[in-house]
Amino acid sequence: MADRDRKEQLYDEIARMGKALASGKRLELLDVLSQGERSVDALARAVGMTITNTSAHLQVLARGGLVDSRREGARVRYRLASDDATALVIAMRDLARRRLGAVEQAAQAYLEKTDGADALTRDQLLERLKRGAVALVDVRPAEEYAAGHIPGAVSIPLAEIEERLAELPPDVEIVAYCRGPLCVYSPQAVRLLRRRGRAARQLEDGFPEWRLAGLPVEAADSR
Repeated sequence: MADRDRKEQLYDEIARMGKALASGKRLELLDVLSQGERSVDALARAVGMTITNTSAHLQVLARGGLVDSRREGARVRYRLASDDATALVIAMRDLARRRLGAVEQAAQAYLEKTDGADALTRDQLLERLKRGAVALVDVRPAEEYAAGHIPGAVSIPLAEIEERLAELPPDVEIVAYCRGPLCVYSPQAVRLLRRRGRAARQLEDGFPEWRLAGLPVEAADSR
């Protein structure tokens, strides 16, 4: 085989990963998996697809080296292949927001965020947690909290915020976090809390970025 053929074969193999990323639904699946391992049926519910279509997309991601799987009884559970896969998805997302104006416009239309100046950085949150100056709330689904969460956070999924408002201390600022900067849970939680007269802000990114930064993480399950 000529050197040119070998080089083309090399880059074609690398491109398999790029092809696996070339789908909005697969990117959404990767976003959900960055929160923790999930079964196929749980992933299907999370992204609004049939189990058959979800499985097909997961197979493409597996062939692209982005996800791994394991069998648990009759179920197959999927997870991101490595922290490098998580970092790749985050880097792609952030680059797209910086370089493609339509992406940022779509993000703002989807999120309808509270004032961005109100968002706390990870360092700011760490400092406030050390002083006991905030109440930290994880507003993701409970199974994602169980898979891993920021130490000191209480799990109150977005849908339960209003009915569980009394569980949150009335005299400290509440900080909500969720899946990342393209997640609507924390901005919606902040708006709800403020309407109820609570001082509330959100973390500027989310749990995957916190974990990849090497910051402390707790898990409620034993997977």
